[in-house]
This record gives sequence, C-alpha cells and structure tokens, in this order.
Amino acid sequence: MNLKMEYEQDFQQWIEHHITLLKAGRFNEIDAENLIEELEDMGKSNLHTLESRLMVLIAHLLKWQIQLPIMKTQLMYQDYDEKNWRKTIIEQRTQIAFFLKKVPSLKPKMQEAVNNAYSEAVSFAVKETKLPQTCFPAECLYSVEQLLDDDFYPEIGKLES
Repeated sequence: MNLKMEYEQDFQQWIEHHITLLKAGRFNEIDAENLIEELEDMGKSNLHTLESRLMVLIAHLLKWQIQLPIMKTQLMYQDYDEKNWRKTIIEQRTQIAFFLKKVPSLKPKMQEAVNNAYSEAVSFAVKETKLPQTCFPAECLYSVEQLLDDDFYPEIGKLES
C-alpha cells in the first residue's frame, strides 16, 4: 500500500510506519506532505487546549466577580457555591501551568490565547448564570499574570477597566 493510501485508510498504521522510517533514518521514504500537515495540526491542537482551559478559568473568574453581588441583592445567596468555583479556578490554573511546562513555547502566545478565549468565556458565563451579556465586560480585565496567579481572585462586584 502506498503512503498516501495508508494515510487515508489507516492513520494509526501510517503513524507507526513513519516512526519506523524516522528511527531508521529513511527520510527519503517519508510522506512529507501529510507529515507536515499533521505537525501543523498538533500545534493548533496545543493552542486550542490552552484556549479551552483559559475559557473555563476566565468564565469562573467572571462568575466569581459578577454573579455573587447580583445573587446577594436577589436574596439567592444560598445558590452561590464559592467552594466549587474556587475548586474550578484552582484546577484550571493548575492544568494551564502544567500544560505550559510541557509546551513552554506557548507562553509568548498567552495574550493571544486570552483574547481568543474571552468571548467564549463570556458566552459560557452567560449560559451558566443566565445573566445578560451586558453584565460582563466587553474585553478581558484580567492580565495574563493575574490569570496565572494562584492568589488572584477579582474583587467581588467591582469592575475596573
């Protein structure tokens, strides 16, 4: 079976075959076109993973900051679950830090990833809180440093630009 057919019909076999070719130094036999495409996709996947983690983190920081005062004024304080929100914030920060240790070349792309994740974070927060989108800032108010800082929790109810 030629490499193009192998790639299209049995991707796992194609991978294993290319590992064998690379280990043997048989570079002239490699399906370079598809290998380049797969490597590019791996890079996109890593950025997507980072953005997904940031989306959840930012959404929970927004809920932390914005939803509590609204719930208090509506006497719904018993529905506020600070412990679970804190747990999610801690988990996302831990996962992001771990991921950045494994893929440190993404650190310079953090601001871009935050910018890409923010609108989805707001959408997520709107769906979970059932608050109107206008309750949330149009742009992310948290710096990359704050997002990664284990001790940073935004002041409840206070939005600064």
